[in-house]
Amino acid sequence: MNVPSTVVLGLVLLLVAATAVAMRPRGTSTVDFYLAGQKVGVVTNAWAICGDYFSAASFLGVAAAVYVSGLDGAWYAVGFAAGFVPVLLFVAAPLRRFGEFSIPDFLGRRLGSERVRLVAVGVVQLVILSYLVPQAVGSGITWQLLVGQGVAGLSPYATGILLSTTVVAGLVAFGGMRGTTWTQAVQFLLLLAALVWLAAVVLGEGFRYGDAVADLSRAPLANPTPGPEGWQLGTEQNQIRPGEPASFGDPGARYGGVGQFALIVTLAMGTAGLPHVMNRYFTSPTGTAARTTTVWVLCLAGAFYALAVMLGTAARELIPGAVDEHPWLRELTVDGVLRVPEHALPVLGRIYGGDAGLGVVAAGALVAVMSTVAGLLLASAASWGHDVYERHINPRATQRQAVQAGRVTTLVAACATAALALGMRPESFSSVTPSIVATMVTWAFAVAGSALTPVFLLAIWWRGTTAAGAVAGMVTGTALAVTMFAVGTVTDLPLVGEVLVTPTIVAAPVAAAVTVVVSRRSRVPDDVERSWLVMHGTAADRHAERLARLTVAEGRRAKGGRRRARR
Repeated sequence: MNVPSTVVLGLVLLLVAATAVAMRPRGTSTVDFYLAGQKVGVVTNAWAICGDYFSAASFLGVAAAVYVSGLDGAWYAVGFAAGFVPVLLFVAAPLRRFGEFSIPDFLGRRLGSERVRLVAVGVVQLVILSYLVPQAVGSGITWQLLVGQGVAGLSPYATGILLSTTVVAGLVAFGGMRGTTWTQAVQFLLLLAALVWLAAVVLGEGFRYGDAVADLSRAPLANPTPGPEGWQLGTEQNQIRPGEPASFGDPGARYGGVGQFALIVTLAMGTAGLPHVMNRYFTSPTGTAARTTTVWVLCLAGAFYALAVMLGTAARELIPGAVDEHPWLRELTVDGVLRVPEHALPVLGRIYGGDAGLGVVAAGALVAVMSTVAGLLLASAASWGHDVYERHINPRATQRQAVQAGRVTTLVAACATAALALGMRPESFSSVTPSIVATMVTWAFAVAGSALTPVFLLAIWWRGTTAAGAVAGMVTGTALAVTMFAVGTVTDLPLVGEVLVTPTIVAAPVAAAVTVVVSRRSRVPDDVERSWLVMHGTAADRHAERLARLTVAEGRRAKGGRRRARR
């Protein structure tokens, strides 16, 4: 066992647990448990959203994708960061002004339909599970490298998965949104600190990004692939110029031109449909605060992903030259190239910081996993506990019972996640994906962007959206995205296969078109104008509308009083 690294990790986990205990909810209401009383400040919420969003796919996955496929891996960073632009422009403020607990809650009330709510719950759960599994895989990979041994007869990989999901599920069930918000904020700051430290170290050792890209681009890009005679380096082929070897600094190492565009669209569209991210906007006190929070997130995302891309490049440049000085690298590499790309940042940390450096980076990786898993479990609890249990299973539930249902849901989702992640083996995917963690998260983005985002945006910006249209759009988007995935996994055609595995570029327009067509043939909700005013009216408009309703109510009461007096 790597004692210094384990001590660093233990201290980080202790800090996170102490934060969750200190900031646990003060009341037992669902607003306290799911929304932290809707009193989360701008900067704190921005940090928490970053902690929620910068998952293992961002910390380990982006650097790994750059490490293994050069420029093509950087498209993950572009797509992840760009996702908050449509959120800023079209979603944040109106969503918060309308004010609910979750995406299904928003759609159900906006469209006046419990059927919409239940269909949305199903889609949300699929997205959450698709997002949870790669986080657990990331925790297993990190524990395997950090500690190197299991507990109670389990493998190191399985131990990492079970320990991380157990700890996070307990913290979420205990701390609710208030505790989770502050732990995510602290976790983001720790995560950013780990990246900044590692970047400062490699720059101090003389690394220069431009020079490294030029050096790496002089030779064909080659990565380890498993074969009948063991691991061997295989040269990557350029997907844009067939027949030519791929280069680190040129596009085409992993995706063709259409595939690169499809990947960015999938990631950018998917962000607005991610339940754990969108739920955070309901915790803001006002719509303006929600929009300002998004500006902060965009700035932090730009800095974070720039560091991740630089460090993925640094790992590719520096690790081969460190093999002779650090013999332990021979077990992890083939001719100086890592077998598991997600090891890039932890290995850099150990090279330049020893066991303590490995502990810092590995702790950052596990913090990234735990923070995102916490947000996902809380989103799952909100959709099941509030949208299903409170409204359909037990409509007369007390606040305490509703919160308890959310806590039970948290534990069930954690168990399902661990079970699925235990069946994954990252090494078996290394030859077909730039990063198993980043690729699996892309699947979640694709389902969210295909099924939820089109309906979500139409419900916010088109008065004509109806319940029937929303249901048709969500079902179509989900079915098309999943079908394209299934076909894409067995399709080797360069152009078709790339679009199939990043299907939002096709599925989202189809889902939006189906929503519009069906909505045109069905009836809009009766209170659509009031909903529109709440989402898009000025503060003066909303104040005037409230005064009008109060005046009407007073008039009705006065009229009823006169009638009783005449009797």
